[in-house]
Amino acid sequence: MTNRQFDVVVVGGGCVGLAAAYKINTRYPDLKIALLEKENRLAAHQTGRNSGVIHSGIYYKPGSHRAKNCVEGRRELVRFAKEHKIPHDICGKIIVATDVSELAHMNTVFANGQANGVEDTELIDSKRIKEIEPCVEGIGGIRVGCTGIIDFPSVTRMLAELLKQQFASSGIFLETEMRAFVHHADSIDIVTNRDTFRTRYLVTCAGLQSDRVARAERTIKDVIIIGFRGDYYDLTDKGMMKVRNLIYPVPNPKFPFLGVHFTRMINGGVECGPNAVFTFKREGYGKCSFSLRDTAEALSYLGTWRFIRKHWHFGIDEYRSALSKAYFIERLRKLIPTLQSEDIVESRCGVRATALDPEGEIIDDFKIEQNGNVINVINAPSPAATACLAIGKTIQQIATERFELSSA
Repeated sequence: MTNRQFDVVVVGGGCVGLAAAYKINTRYPDLKIALLEKENRLAAHQTGRNSGVIHSGIYYKPGSHRAKNCVEGRRELVRFAKEHKIPHDICGKIIVATDVSELAHMNTVFANGQANGVEDTELIDSKRIKEIEPCVEGIGGIRVGCTGIIDFPSVTRMLAELLKQQFASSGIFLETEMRAFVHHADSIDIVTNRDTFRTRYLVTCAGLQSDRVARAERTIKDVIIIGFRGDYYDLTDKGMMKVRNLIYPVPNPKFPFLGVHFTRMINGGVECGPNAVFTFKREGYGKCSFSLRDTAEALSYLGTWRFIRKHWHFGIDEYRSALSKAYFIERLRKLIPTLQSEDIVESRCGVRATALDPEGEIIDDFKIEQNGNVINVINAPSPAATACLAIGKTIQQIATERFELSSA
């Protein structure tokens, strides 16, 4: 193995890792930065397997990192997409209440959006719902005009191209998996399957592996990543006639995910889903995917069992939708009652990285920890893809404040 010397090494080739590397190099163009990705391509996991939605920022608690970074990041992302001709469409969405019991939380979601500065939103009635989405049945809703769709892998690849074009000393290393960290007085060695990379400063943005990377680097001990698989169906040509853009339910405030919804895709077609079921493999994209290591680690963590105890009834419901197409479509019919079994066909899966604390509580906000000459992105749930450029800027600002960086 050779020993490669860099000023900064970024671990993780998703959109957050690329944004962090690009933002740091833009602020400090003379730095030599390496980005390491264990797969043979960028955006192989969460970045490339989400629903491609540009989130508005309407759902998140006012004042939270998710709220601030989503709103700022969305606006910057759209400018970036326009500048670099990345496929995107600000098509808008509606959030639909189908029962009187949902109206109070719908109003809370709308109030959050107002507090977060989300533009182009309005409360709408059943008549207006029909004007926007004729096949949807609802008693009230929210129109969110600034929501859109985008190709996130293209965003990631463009950031990579800009990094390589603008900063000749920096580089991206695919099929390069972190194996260990060796700390020295003023540097860190990242031992990989290929080479050893020596760096003054380290940034980790490892997504589904973020806890393991941070634990290997000695930053955290009491947080674990649990994977939740999301199953999708595609609408057939007949089914697509019933959806114009994006249709979401009012989220259940007691359930940590948004619920099944309809999403028009930037490359064509319409997806519906996802559900959220515990997965036995963090990077497993099939219903039977299994990893002994991932399963044993999750089930030996007390926080996992505490989470299950709190949410077991939701878990059963999610597993029903994973095992039964009939039940999945029953959930979808809450929004579009005329949807038929032949309108949907089974499609792909994705996996969400969900950070749990020892009490079984989901860490609901972005969690970025700085420890000496290391910055770890430990938790970056949705809307991290939308917010990636803002998160990258945040990482750059932390590096500026805490590291001895120089642009000379």
